[in-house]
Amino acid sequence: MTALASGIVPVDVPAAALGGAEAVRTPPAPVRTLSLLSLTTLVVGSMVGGGIFSLPQAFGRSTGVVGGLIAWGVAGLGMLMLARVFQTLSERRPDLETGIVAYAQVGFGAYPGFLSALGYWASAFLGLVTFLVLSQSTLGAFVPALGEGDTPASVALASVILWGVHALLLRGVKEATTLNTVVTFAKIVPIVVFVAVVAVAFRPDIFVANLMGAPEAGLADLFGQVRGTMLVVVFVFLGIEGASVYSRYARRREDVGRATLLGFAGVLALFMLVTVLSYGILPRAELAALHNPSMAGVLEAAIGRPGAVFVSIGVLISVLGAYLSWSLLAAEVLSASAGTGLMPAFLARQNAAGAPAAALWLTNGAVFAVLVATLAAESALRLAIELTSAMSLVPYLLVAGYALKLSVSGEGYDGAPAARRRDLAVAALAALYAAGMLSAAGPKYWLLSALIYTPGTLLFWMARREQGRQSFIGTEWILAALSLGAFVAAILALCDGSIRL
Repeated sequence: MTALASGIVPVDVPAAALGGAEAVRTPPAPVRTLSLLSLTTLVVGSMVGGGIFSLPQAFGRSTGVVGGLIAWGVAGLGMLMLARVFQTLSERRPDLETGIVAYAQVGFGAYPGFLSALGYWASAFLGLVTFLVLSQSTLGAFVPALGEGDTPASVALASVILWGVHALLLRGVKEATTLNTVVTFAKIVPIVVFVAVVAVAFRPDIFVANLMGAPEAGLADLFGQVRGTMLVVVFVFLGIEGASVYSRYARRREDVGRATLLGFAGVLALFMLVTVLSYGILPRAELAALHNPSMAGVLEAAIGRPGAVFVSIGVLISVLGAYLSWSLLAAEVLSASAGTGLMPAFLARQNAAGAPAAALWLTNGAVFAVLVATLAAESALRLAIELTSAMSLVPYLLVAGYALKLSVSGEGYDGAPAARRRDLAVAALAALYAAGMLSAAGPKYWLLSALIYTPGTLLFWMARREQGRQSFIGTEWILAALSLGAFVAAILALCDGSIRL
């Protein structure tokens, strides 16, 4: 029986187990209440958010059917490898209760662990901005003053939603996760109805005309078309690690990996169906010109105005569910990271209802600041989606790297050489995928990411000071210097206009 199963709070991981690195503090053992169904709905609820409703326009803008299928094939394989990595790590290192954060910390040290936590938290709160902008864009189809979610009126209404949900979450995680389970099932219904209706209205002639996104139609070559969809594809898959982040609340440890794979398989099928079937309703150029959420425009083309209204209702339900999931994930990352010593101790504080109040205040304060900043962006929704994706890639790369390190060293594989070889191949593919996506993001998003990583490092400095430890050790100084250099370059690029929001 493990320490977790017996209810004993695990001791710190010894330095020897980290290859000479510092011990990783384990937060107090929580009450284990989440079933396989609850964990799976957390994964589905995190991934099926606003992104799926924008897929027809996003793919139509960049590629045709062939490029779209290649993009989903690459993304599906890459994300499947990442899902398998999360499953493997939850089985090989069940003592690491904070999932995506602990893997980077144990594998590569305190500062890389912090960067993983900060990057993942940033991708979550930027995702919240995306959901708020999309909700206002959805309403903007009926209330012109809201535009595409980037007007003063839309920011004001989004702020009301932001702080209203904040008040709900302060009542406690249990109430919010229960509501999330209900909302997850409710938002799947309109997506399934969309797929069924569009499948019936599908026109083979339009589909065939959309097979190739030719350069003469204003698109790049096939490789460029696929690359143009990558950050959008990464965005819609964010949340695949939701069960891992909440692993310390699972009733049974083995349910973490199962929930991840079950959620992934179902969501991938929905993403592909929504994308491919839309190419059989409207020409690619018309898909590219649709107002977001573009699924509404596709269904309107199939069955008339009621279709747009139906999808719009589905979007609002979906955004609510995803907003709850991502709010919980963001706060949990900060709180759990504070519990392991990567973040300042105040972020681990809970209120009388057991909610991570300080983490929620910091998260929603950041959401509000970025939400206001979107007023200056050329395309608030596209910027939020692509920056969210870019911020998630460093944590994913570090997690895949740790899985690769484990399989190479053989730690935890005693008497299981076949499993070790299998996991080595999976981890290598996952790391290659994350690195490739990071490269595809391009210099613009590397520099914009530094605008979060560098100021955020102050939280790491505060935590180290609280513990009486040196801020950076060895090569961590190089990482900090690179981050600072990118931060300065980003500021200069924004000032001279070479990078635009």
